[in-house]
Amino acid sequence: MTVMDAALRESLKALRLSGMLETLDARLAQAHGGELGHLDFLQVLCQDEITRRETVAFQRRLHRAKFEQQVTLEEFDFTASSKLPAAQIRDLGALRRLHAGESVILFGPVGVGKTHIAQALGHLAVRQGAHVRFAKTSRILADLAGGHADRTWEKRVRELVRPDVLILDDFAMRQLSAAQADDLYELVSERQGRSLVITSNRAPSDWYPLFPNPVVAESLLDRLINTSHQVIMNGPSYRPNKRPRNPTDKTK
Repeated sequence: MTVMDAALRESLKALRLSGMLETLDARLAQAHGGELGHLDFLQVLCQDEITRRETVAFQRRLHRAKFEQQVTLEEFDFTASSKLPAAQIRDLGALRRLHAGESVILFGPVGVGKTHIAQALGHLAVRQGAHVRFAKTSRILADLAGGHADRTWEKRVRELVRPDVLILDDFAMRQLSAAQADDLYELVSERQGRSLVITSNRAPSDWYPLFPNPVVAESLLDRLINTSHQVIMNGPSYRPNKRPRNPTDKTK
């Protein structure tokens, strides 16, 4: 290592350009070997730093999304059932609706892949620079209830309003209390103009009886349902396709 190389390394450390620092030896070897000119050397080092920062930012967004599983739309088996609306789902993968701040409702029987698709859409959004949050609806409601108890409710709501895309999994699973219904109303109202991705085993038309107050139900659900893109997912359970195969199983 020359004195100049050592000085460059110290400068990169001082400037916190670790992406350049990590690839410096390889780039210097290329430059010394005549593969890179002066401007090429600088450009390639800058690109190394940009790539590192993009990777770090992506990993940070992915961590904050709190997905249950790291799944993608590319790995989803659309051949699992002929009843799956493959064209609709692939169209959602373009993220035009999410970029426009619109919401998506995925509903159908248990096990058809709704949660996979919701998380896959979230993963795509993260890859494109969006901030995403995934959570079971029951956990969101429990968290907001805790906020009432310790007077941090407004802070907790703000944390749920902040993401570009909020995924509410297993929505409308059971009867809601008045407090839960009010919390959902406030959350959805505060997120107006920001995307929601909702999965549910019930059709949206069946959500109304779960709310104890018909006025709250009408105010919340009419707004949510009528402004969302709805995808009916039907067919046999997708889960057996994801189950690890036993080496002793016979091929049928």
